[in-house]
Amino acid sequence: MKLGLGFRGIAAAISMAAATQAGCPDYTTYAQIPQGNPSAGPLGLPYMRLDPACRTFNSTSVEKVISDMKSRLKDPDLARLFENTFPNTLDTTVKYFSKEENLAFIITGDITAQWLRDTGNQFAHYHSLLSMDQELATLVKAVINNEARYVAEYPYCGAFQPPPESNLPPSHNDWADDVVVNPPINNQTVFECKYEIDSLCGFIKLSASYYQATKDASMMNDNWLSAIDQIFRVMNEQSQPSFDANFDFVSYYNWTGLPGSLSGPVVNGGNGEPKGYTGMVGTSHRPSDDLSVYAFLTPANAMLSVELANLAIILDDAKFVPNVSAQAKQWSQSIKQAIYDHAGFDGVFAYETNGLGSRYMMDDANVPSLLSLPYLGFLDRNDTAYVKTKKMLMSRQNPYYAKGQNFSGIGGPHIDAWNPWPMSQISNIFGSNDDDEILESLYMVANNTAGLGLIHESINIYNETDYTRPWFAWANSYFGEMMLDLAQRKPHLIFHDNEPYVPWAVGSWYQCSGIVLNSATMRFLYNTIPSRGY
Repeated sequence: MKLGLGFRGIAAAISMAAATQAGCPDYTTYAQIPQGNPSAGPLGLPYMRLDPACRTFNSTSVEKVISDMKSRLKDPDLARLFENTFPNTLDTTVKYFSKEENLAFIITGDITAQWLRDTGNQFAHYHSLLSMDQELATLVKAVINNEARYVAEYPYCGAFQPPPESNLPPSHNDWADDVVVNPPINNQTVFECKYEIDSLCGFIKLSASYYQATKDASMMNDNWLSAIDQIFRVMNEQSQPSFDANFDFVSYYNWTGLPGSLSGPVVNGGNGEPKGYTGMVGTSHRPSDDLSVYAFLTPANAMLSVELANLAIILDDAKFVPNVSAQAKQWSQSIKQAIYDHAGFDGVFAYETNGLGSRYMMDDANVPSLLSLPYLGFLDRNDTAYVKTKKMLMSRQNPYYAKGQNFSGIGGPHIDAWNPWPMSQISNIFGSNDDDEILESLYMVANNTAGLGLIHESINIYNETDYTRPWFAWANSYFGEMMLDLAQRKPHLIFHDNEPYVPWAVGSWYQCSGIVLNSATMRFLYNTIPSRGY
């Protein structure tokens, strides 16, 4: 996502009554200036929440979690950071919500569009609240239904305009100007049509989270089934090699900028680098919205394998469309096997491969990433191949690892090589059992918010006050999710005592099929194909 390059914000009043109050500030501007009273810790972090009347959605269950955590966190700066970040999605990004229409439009923050990937992550940390908070559950169900309509019509696209029922005008995306996409799209519905397989994973992730928390099978309506059908269509198309047996070029999707466009041209008529057959699913773009170098993105396929398994779990539990569940299980297992067969080199995972012998050894901060494989639920954080991969990623061997005097981590080409992302340090926490390593990453994030108490997109290692994206709801949500993970598995690190905390004492996932997991750690246990090193 690009910032400050001519996006026109939504001009009309939004339908959420709370946000139509006169005098409510623009949060992009608000987030760049310290607000409220500082925290009592050495960082003195400001209170960055809007007045309740200006928030786009208010939830009593979210407020209770904030109160519970603040009462137990021993560091007042971490307490303030959690207080600012955990509710940020609900406070600021619900631009439209209608119970009657069963539709909701969620923006990513300072860009007025709904990204499938971002939305799935922006709501992940509210999973354990959905069974107790009917209003919040209704909102999530409406988000899923809106996304189902998007995916059913444009399964290759990842970012969308407001639904027509909202009466919100579409936004203009300068980066989509003079970009040719096939299949063709309507920019009144689509904000940006970059094909990223993790966007489709995000839709399944949110669907699985909602069903597991509520057991509400009415989510699986005609829109949703059409979307799932289109996801399998994309998987079938994008798993095929670039050339068939007769060397006819196979193309189901291509994307390229015309001369003079901001996005620029893509090689091979917008198809990117050729790929062979591996059993994985190819993708045109990465979770950062940047072009892939090679089509088979390892962490995106790992996420796809996990979420397809989760899809099968909820369908089996609902006793619904068993043929789709069977397909999901088969694909999940074959993709996982393909990752181990094709994405490894010298005992570590490659970020991308083309199925023709080439591999790209790197990582990008955006989730799904190699660093986030334990968070995704693909493998255990103690897995031999992961431990070796992680050591490589958090070093000079990763071309997008950078280290400054006060901040270090993994970035990516989306910004530049010297702007690592706090998101990478959060992923590192999910991937670690080492107390010292966890605390080092935790305070590297907490100490580098430019004094604003929010999680930014990236930070310049030469000047920690130079950051991108003052309002980035996904990163804020990811931090809140990580804090809840530590509250359960490492309470002694952040609390005055060693008593675990799970909101509402409802934190278990996948209790059907004999599997019990927490949403902040792993989402599925693989019992059919063992993880193995190379």
